[in-house]
Amino acid sequence: MAGTAYDRLQTELRAAPRTWLITGVAGFIGSNLLEALLKLDQRVAGLDNFSTGKRKNLAEVKGLVSARQWAGFRLVEGDIGDLETCREACAGVDFVLHEAALGSVPLSMNDPLGAHRANVTGFLNMLVAARDAKARRFVYASSSAIYGNDRAVPITEERIGKPLSPYAATKAINELYAQTFAQAYGFASIGLRYFNVFGPRQDPTGAYAAVIPQWITAMLRQAPVYINGDGETSRDFCFIANVVQANLLAATTGHAEAVNEAYNVALGKRTTLNELFHSLQLTLRAKDAALPMQQPVYREFRAGDVRHSLADISKAQRLLGYAPTHDIEGGLALAMDWYRANLT
Repeated sequence: MAGTAYDRLQTELRAAPRTWLITGVAGFIGSNLLEALLKLDQRVAGLDNFSTGKRKNLAEVKGLVSARQWAGFRLVEGDIGDLETCREACAGVDFVLHEAALGSVPLSMNDPLGAHRANVTGFLNMLVAARDAKARRFVYASSSAIYGNDRAVPITEERIGKPLSPYAATKAINELYAQTFAQAYGFASIGLRYFNVFGPRQDPTGAYAAVIPQWITAMLRQAPVYINGDGETSRDFCFIANVVQANLLAATTGHAEAVNEAYNVALGKRTTLNELFHSLQLTLRAKDAALPMQQPVYREFRAGDVRHSLADISKAQRLLGYAPTHDIEGGLALAMDWYRANLT
């Protein structure tokens, strides 16, 4: 059969639908996973307490799929901090995609106990519920924050530094619990270490908004765009479609050596903040030539910021068949209409 591993998987899933659970289903990544799975005619349960997830994200997905596909979705409104809620959500599922978390380094610095409740206690509840429900695979969101103070690039999965925040510590504990459940109970899981994900339904609000929606919002409002430092700081920006692909491949892989591992999920290319600024401006002005050309406003480097981040994605390519389909320019071109409609 021709095509990539992901092409083949999509064909197989359409022919033989499975039942999936997405925790944090109303969030940015969760709602994109829901959209992709429903468009593949899968049966999907979703769990969310709407503390950070948004009902409008689910409404948007409903408008993007057919009525028949939407009928395959079951919502459980509740908290991963409650084991019985987790058990209800896991009933009858083949695969669990665990995205629910308190996903902010600064918020975890301000509220380490809250981060632990959501990211560790909630994670353990989901592991227990998924194991007891005999789910085939548990795929969970880890983070590039796990690399901590190890700043060598490109970043390989084997090199883990010391955590620099409670958030990073919770993700390290998640990976440890997943490994323990594999050893103690034979329960299969895969961790995905996300790098700088962007795309539709990404929250632009608040002090901790990701840089891409934050800058687009400023450009649309013709407000200053601030760059910390000289703009040569670089990041590995990953479009949401690549993250969706990694989740589905991880959930369904039949390679024994691929299971009970953690993988970088990124593009495998780095973009400086100066390059990002110019890409955003060019893509926006291609949509609306009336927007003025801007120059960024440079300010002091932010304490603790890593200078460069670049993922080595060869492990995911080799063991999962991961093959990113969208670079940053392609992702921005696809996402820009959503950003323009939702960030003004």
